[in-house]
Amino acid sequence: MFIEPNRRREPPHLRTGWIEVICGSMFSGKTEELIRRLNRARIAKLNVQIFKPALDTRYHEENIVSHSALTIRSTPVQSADQIPDLAGNCDVVGIDEAQFFDKDITNVCNILANQGQRVIVAGLDMDFSGKPFGCMPQLMSIAEYVTKVHAICVVCGDIAHYSYRLVPSQSRVLLGETDSYEARCRRCFHLGDHAGPKEWAYEDVKNEE
Repeated sequence: MFIEPNRRREPPHLRTGWIEVICGSMFSGKTEELIRRLNRARIAKLNVQIFKPALDTRYHEENIVSHSALTIRSTPVQSADQIPDLAGNCDVVGIDEAQFFDKDITNVCNILANQGQRVIVAGLDMDFSGKPFGCMPQLMSIAEYVTKVHAICVVCGDIAHYSYRLVPSQSRVLLGETDSYEARCRRCFHLGDHAGPKEWAYEDVKNEE
């Protein structure tokens, strides 16, 4: 469980900033955790600014929406370098779907943290082929706090941290939901279309009969 560090109420030039990264596969609860932290910051009367890439319009053109239907207002931006000016001198900056931003997002997060702001970033750590996704490895390496969340494999029920693509597109960026992706464990991800229930699942059922 992530223990949130204290956000001291100090003048901007005296504040200590930091970066938090929330990562994992699709359907793992990344956005839900991001929204939870941002709402807690607002309850603490902190000034919060939230951003997402403009290309992500799956649920809403402006709001950030989790798979469980939690929502929070955000500002869509075309590029990472727009964020510092829009964030201004706020206390907390939230960024969703960081893997879709250009490479400048790493420098932007450093700038914000260096000027005393708490930066909370959520994104996919791997793409549909199981390779590190965009800027996420760099963000994870410079962050003070990294939280990796997991989904449940839809094939066997194990812990899942891969996003398996169900449609025949090879484009690295393909927005989609359960009709295009499903969460899978390592074994079922690599088995691909040949994945099926594990033998022990049938044994458990037999033992219960």
